[in-house]
Amino acid sequence: MRHAIGVDLGGTKTAAGLVTEHGDLVFSATIPTLSREGGEAILNATAELVLRLRRRAASAGLGVAGTGVGSAGVIDAARGTVVSATEAIRGWAGTEVAGGLARRTGLRTAVINDVHAHALGEAWRGAAAPTSSSLLIAFGTGVGGSFVVNGRPLLGHRWVGGHVGHLASPFAHDADGSPLPCVCGAAGHVEAIASGPALHAEYLRRGGDPAVADARGVFALAQGAGGSAGDPTARAAVSVAARAAGQAAGGLANALDPEAIVISGGLADAGPLWWDAMEAAFRAELMPPLASMPLLRASLGGAAALIGAARLVLTPEILTPAKGLL
Repeated sequence: MRHAIGVDLGGTKTAAGLVTEHGDLVFSATIPTLSREGGEAILNATAELVLRLRRRAASAGLGVAGTGVGSAGVIDAARGTVVSATEAIRGWAGTEVAGGLARRTGLRTAVINDVHAHALGEAWRGAAAPTSSSLLIAFGTGVGGSFVVNGRPLLGHRWVGGHVGHLASPFAHDADGSPLPCVCGAAGHVEAIASGPALHAEYLRRGGDPAVADARGVFALAQGAGGSAGDPTARAAVSVAARAAGQAAGGLANALDPEAIVISGGLADAGPLWWDAMEAAFRAELMPPLASMPLLRASLGGAAALIGAARLVLTPEILTPAKGLL
């Protein structure tokens, strides 16, 4: 049986795991991402993580066919380089990820954006496994997505495909009607209202307690305790973020008509207060022929991106699809 190492390289941590040709995660390990130290330092640390897993595989008598990487940033999958990235990983833009890791490890290496890797995992072995097409949307620290058709992600002509967080949203404005600034430099985008940090910011704009540090704290207040209804300001912030997420997902469903929509990320796991409001907004947005479209919760958790990234090596034709799919 063939095996590959899948890597999920994010702004705070880097995970890697050994994956079988059937998409089973055998074992994994995690290290902090050296996000302030530049591309070369990150590649050095990631290569050591990959080599550690390769040695562990060898001790079990298992060979490794190569390494697949899902990385933060806009990724040129043909060249294996980072086209652009936010300051979440300093100096990451321009990094030659595939070539740099291959030279350090001696393993064939391929790389795509981390949300595409996540979607590949869910489409192969997760919530969307029975489908021929699926749109995954992740609502967490940011908002990202990936449209997978017949096992291949649509990466876009300039590799920007899947940046669904940068659609305009009527919810992304303040009390005066001004569009909320987005991390991309524009304003009024879905990510500016529907991400975790944006939900927290919305709570503060509504007069919430500055001592509440993040979205997790807002959810704790919103859900209440001991049978209480929860803090109304927190509940309002959760509601608007969830409705913005659902409306965006529904609009994308109308435009793309996938067999199913998969929702992932920290907000998707925050409980029914967010999910129910998101799904109601999603259903309200759909055109009548799409009324029964499945809206699925991602099922693989942190393993999804590792499994999806490994598939780049185990099924390399994913990155050489028929003309028009990339």
